[in-house]
Amino acid sequence: MPPDFLWGAATASYQIEGAPNEEGRGESIWDRFSATPGKVKNGDTGAVACDHYHRYIEDVALMARLGLHAYRFSIAWPRILPEGTGTPNQAGLDFYSHLVDELLAAGIQPFATLYHWDLPQILQDRHGGWLGRDTAEAFAAYAEVVVRTLGDRVKDWITLNEPLCSSWLGHGIGIHAPGFRDPALAMRAAHNLLLGHGFAAPILRDNCRGARVGISLNLNPTHPATESPADQAAARHADLLANRLFLDPLYRGAYPRELLEQFGEHAFGVVDGDMRIVSAPLDFLGINYYTRSFRRADPAGLDPTGEEARIEGVDRTEMDWEIYPDGLHEMLSRVHREYHPSALYVTESGAAFPDVLTESGAVHDERRRAYLESHFAAAQRLVAEGVPLRGYFVWSLLDNFEWAEGYGKRFGLVYVNYPSQRRVVKDSGRWYADFIAAS
Repeated sequence: MPPDFLWGAATASYQIEGAPNEEGRGESIWDRFSATPGKVKNGDTGAVACDHYHRYIEDVALMARLGLHAYRFSIAWPRILPEGTGTPNQAGLDFYSHLVDELLAAGIQPFATLYHWDLPQILQDRHGGWLGRDTAEAFAAYAEVVVRTLGDRVKDWITLNEPLCSSWLGHGIGIHAPGFRDPALAMRAAHNLLLGHGFAAPILRDNCRGARVGISLNLNPTHPATESPADQAAARHADLLANRLFLDPLYRGAYPRELLEQFGEHAFGVVDGDMRIVSAPLDFLGINYYTRSFRRADPAGLDPTGEEARIEGVDRTEMDWEIYPDGLHEMLSRVHREYHPSALYVTESGAAFPDVLTESGAVHDERRRAYLESHFAAAQRLVAEGVPLRGYFVWSLLDNFEWAEGYGKRFGLVYVNYPSQRRVVKDSGRWYADFIAAS
């Protein structure tokens, strides 16, 4: 890898911080959603999570032990603006300012994500959340508050994390907050998320000298289960939703024609000038990669995206996702070839396995180590082929609250004993530290 290639790890505010009611933080849609019976496995919530809010100094020290070049974290909007807009909460700004100072003192480059799904609940109640354009405008104002505080030290900014999950999982099928089940609403939310990104990007640049602004999309190759025309058509339609829904407007200034025909042009709520705002040039694109998808035609003929076809005889993570490192090479090669981003980062990639803390105080997670090694090899192939890949952030630094899965799935390089909050670097974390040191 080039000498300036960044090896890092990533987290998200609601998944690790805890302290939801401390020092002026407001309620988020994930506070409300996870407290609703039946929404999250075992009734788990992010109320304590990894207690990172109180333990960030310890956690930065762990990053330094691992030798991380960079750390991607997200900022909790309700911690900065408890009312969604208006007067900032100084204690919230101070927390992230102290975190950034600690990172820089440890020689770790901060990558700040402004939105990783924890929308202030008051904006959901007041404007319908991402169904209203007012929320996109509020996001831009929130971005300005944050960058004016951190922009003297943070240069790498990610506006949104995985807007597909915020829109489709949150509004289309309802398994994430705010829990709606209407595909047309998902398209409206998708557009307003992109509009918020477009509003925020110039504000970040105007208030941060040398700012590098990007967005993180979760992308995955979508393959037909068979060579039948029906399965191939299902895979093409699934690719529109999984990948092109956000890539096309960001890089081509338009939604795919097939999606507009499927949902109706008015479903997106586009007005004149929106696509110019959405498609303003990016400094980099973050790609979150976990697996690939196989699609077969819907037997009832109702869903053009078909249904997921399970492939037997393949290695899978505890999330039941196929381990397919070639998909990372395939997806980033395609994005490079078709959309020509100036720079790429793998902003998330990792695996959940049933980790066990032994009596000797170790976590032997050989499968995660092998997962990382195979995916790093795919990243090295990409760089060798001229793809402008600049860094790789492992998901995740810590075991954490895994959204609708609660605490049952562990992705971390570091094991967290939730009752005691004890941190233990897993074998995979030790291997990663050695890998970075030898790079």
